[in-house]
Amino acid sequence: MAQTPDPLGERLSEQLRATHQTTWDAAVEHRFVRELVDDTIDDTVYARYLTLDYGFINDLTGAVGHAVAVAPGMPEKTRFAQFLGVLTDEENDYFLRSFAAFGQPAPTFDNPLKHPVLDDFAALMARQRTAGTYLDILAVLVPVEWVYLSWASNAVARGDAMPERFYLSEWITLHALPEFRDFVEWMRAEFDREAAAADAASRQRAEAAFVDALMLEARFFEAAYEA
Repeated sequence: MAQTPDPLGERLSEQLRATHQTTWDAAVEHRFVRELVDDTIDDTVYARYLTLDYGFINDLTGAVGHAVAVAPGMPEKTRFAQFLGVLTDEENDYFLRSFAAFGQPAPTFDNPLKHPVLDDFAALMARQRTAGTYLDILAVLVPVEWVYLSWASNAVARGDAMPERFYLSEWITLHALPEFRDFVEWMRAEFDREAAAADAASRQRAEAAFVDALMLEARFFEAAYEA
């Protein structure tokens, strides 16, 4: 007798994206993304976004550092440590060069920009770190990075000319690199495996955090337009 497929045997990350497609699209297809890719975004908007995002990097590096600490084995710890190196080296260099192009100093982490979306992201990251498990931290890292991989990959797949402004074209390229794709797909596989082995309460907590992160991504893009 054929067995009915167990829905938990399917990829939870894909289920969550499909179930919350409207929220996903609100981030991946946000007007900020469209204007960035089309090279029509106003410099004032993009500079504000970079300032917000540089503030977010502080919480993101903390979350990735936590992933290094709670990852189950040395291979997993190594993958996250390598990503932490990218954030603090290549990506940080991008921010510094971009701020210089705008003629403004880089924000400092001891005096960060204040904004409700940054506060909410910080609270989400702190909540997941406090929960303490590998699944909990994956539940926020996967959607945050997957959104960026998706919109940047879509931009490259269109085959249109890259924006002339380097801070736009490089931001697309950074998030469409094969190495970044491999890392995000690896994180998704880790999330799906951990979720499949988790109890119902842990899985429910991870699902809620995943969706919260998606909603915050769309809010983050919108915040760039707020004077």
